[in-house]
Amino acid sequence: MNLLRKLLFPFAILYGLITSIRNFLYDQGILKSYSFDIPIIAVGNLSVGGTGKTPQIEYLIRLLSHQYKVATLSRGYKRQSEGFILADGTTNAAILGDEPFQFFQKFPTIQVAVDANRKNGIEQLLSQSNTPEVILLDDAFQHRKVKAGFYILLTSFGDLYSDDFMLPTGNLRESRSGAKRAAVVVVTKCPSDLSPDAQNSIREKLKLASNQELFFTSIIYDDFVYSVNKKLSVAELKGINPILLAGIAKPKPFFDYLKSDAAQQDFLTFPDHHHFTDKDLSDIKNKAKNRIIVTTEKDYVRLQDSVLSEQLYYLPIRSRFVTGGANFDRTLLHYVSKSSFKF
Repeated sequence: MNLLRKLLFPFAILYGLITSIRNFLYDQGILKSYSFDIPIIAVGNLSVGGTGKTPQIEYLIRLLSHQYKVATLSRGYKRQSEGFILADGTTNAAILGDEPFQFFQKFPTIQVAVDANRKNGIEQLLSQSNTPEVILLDDAFQHRKVKAGFYILLTSFGDLYSDDFMLPTGNLRESRSGAKRAAVVVVTKCPSDLSPDAQNSIREKLKLASNQELFFTSIIYDDFVYSVNKKLSVAELKGINPILLAGIAKPKPFFDYLKSDAAQQDFLTFPDHHHFTDKDLSDIKNKAKNRIIVTTEKDYVRLQDSVLSEQLYYLPIRSRFVTGGANFDRTLLHYVSKSSFKF
């Protein structure tokens, strides 16, 4: 924790008090929450950024979309639009936001919508002629105006919420007690060989209630990187020393997976959800010359139509359960099947 964050400790206490009062008002029904007669699954975290929400949402899409009509609803962080938007052939990353547009491109059979007002977004989705049967709320753990039927709380292996503190001293958006709203807690970004002893140690730290389930996942990187019409193996890629570019919260694992043995390799880092300006693109182009540029999937959807497109590749990732994946699937499918509203 740096000195500035320590100095801001009084503001963290004040922020924690404000969020606690807000949660109390919702818990007591003084502030109204709205429920809907459809399975709604909210995925989120207690901390800001970097817990792996996107691969977790994609996991749920793959799990549910074979049996149900699925819709995702996101705020559309840093999008250049307002209000409710349902993705179609005219939308792009600027209109939807990078993560929703990624969902739209990868999963053409689902509906992808954005609205900062989740209540209005759900109502708009339910008014469509092609009514969804399940709605996935992306990054909505603190959006108390809507009461989801099932909450999934994510926390990173290297940055557990139990070890964190309120903003601005720490990274928590609300008190650790907010975890009690979760039916399931998923510890993300774990080593793929996380031992049972290490899992039990984390379980003791989190101190979950008896009705809460705990799971552990790791991030799995693809063996290939992809352009609009080509692919290269990661092994082949490392031999040609590409430029690596990332505009995500925690890019180190991405860089570590792709870095080559070259004495000099270019790593270009930008803020999370960065809006690439013409100058940014020109600088990247001049630095790359004719070399391949490899970026994250989230960055690719913002860069795929830019001047970098002909030399741009992306690396897909997936969330994989260390253990207990079948139990997680059964828990989610059971919730959806018993909560489905029959029209």
